[in-house]
Amino acid sequence: MPKTTDSNLSRNKLPFAECGEGWVILRVYIQPRSSKDEIAGIHGGTALKIRLTSPPVEGAANSACIQFLADKLKLKRNQIELVSGHKSRIKRIRVVGISLREMESRFQI
Repeated sequence: MPKTTDSNLSRNKLPFAECGEGWVILRVYIQPRSSKDEIAGIHGGTALKIRLTSPPVEGAANSACIQFLADKLKLKRNQIELVSGHKSRIKRIRVVGISLREMESRFQI
């Protein structure tokens, strides 16, 4: 997989994703305590907005976010890892085992 540069970032259909050697990092914005689990679009032009029914207590929303992404991307939970933002609404999540193109087709934003 090619390294991330300014030129391939401009061609990226997912402004919230950056790719590397065998992984993709997603920037996500979590809205907890929503009426349903769903992708709500792009937040601020740089993060994928995800609404979750789970409350933001004791890591419940983090766990729900990982499970939601695993289901949406058709991956196992152990292929998705919360890298940063454990107590923040904005998180960085590493996904392995999927290319950026596959991710684009599965998100359908």
